[in-house]
Amino acid sequence: MIVDKAVYRDGEREEIDGDISEAFERAKARGDCFLWIGLFEPAHEEFDLIVDELKLHPLAVDDAVNAHQRPKLELYGDTVFAVFKTLEHRDDAATLDVGEIMMFIGDDFVITVRHGAINPLDTVRHRVESEKWLLDAGPAGVLYAVSDLIADSYTRLARQVEADVIETERLVFQPGAADATEAIYSLKRQVLQFRIAVDPLVPVMEDLTRGRVALCAGLSEYFRDILDHLLRVDRMVEAQNELLTGALAANLSLVTMQQNIDLRKISAWAAIVAVPTMIAGVYGMNFDHMPELHWSFGYPLAVGVMIGACLLLYRKLRRSGWL
Repeated sequence: MIVDKAVYRDGEREEIDGDISEAFERAKARGDCFLWIGLFEPAHEEFDLIVDELKLHPLAVDDAVNAHQRPKLELYGDTVFAVFKTLEHRDDAATLDVGEIMMFIGDDFVITVRHGAINPLDTVRHRVESEKWLLDAGPAGVLYAVSDLIADSYTRLARQVEADVIETERLVFQPGAADATEAIYSLKRQVLQFRIAVDPLVPVMEDLTRGRVALCAGLSEYFRDILDHLLRVDRMVEAQNELLTGALAANLSLVTMQQNIDLRKISAWAAIVAVPTMIAGVYGMNFDHMPELHWSFGYPLAVGVMIGACLLLYRKLRRSGWL
């Protein structure tokens, strides 16, 4: 559905009350203005209202409607099509919440398409409307403001994930802590989702920084700042992944060591129990002629031998560290 629509001219917002096509034609006729339409999870029918007027490429429109695209920047004639992944961290979830923001950018129009409830673009629109230099930059200024919002959200998220990684790493080496394998794998899934969002976005910002997109060449130094943030986040995510790999290896080693200790204890107690079992098993056989069978001290002697052998074994195993 269309969540917002407006024409921006001379730093001022003009509401669109009627037909979008007519408003766009009037804006083009006046010049020095651009149209911005915001869509949330639109259907093809909603796009049909603006596709013909803005001459959007059908492949890009199909990507925008169906979503689930990797971050990218593509040129279709004079139109730029950009895709960003939006991410959100929740403490009660094993994975990150993932959404998408897609943008169609031309000389005199911006179409933003949002999938998922993450990072609504109200703040971006308010920022663009309040900072005149962004409005003067036109559609390229909107692309910069959205990119800056995404980069800032990635930086905050990287710090949150880093805090979780440090806490999980601390739990691995905490004496008596529960097995942290599931928690580590959960964080590794989050880091993987993070890398899928960040890694492809780096070359996109490099293209914008180097002026390879003529429409955005005037803001290349601003996109360079975003690229610096993304590279920093990318390094943080890579470091977190390495930390989690090391924590997982350490956790598995500690689990294996604990299992070996438990197995040794079980074996030691089994050895202690085997001695009286063996003696009792011998005296449980139904033979007529057995040593001390009719002797009044035979029973206490057998029990004493059992206890003495068990205590001796316990002492030996205790000293050797098996108990």
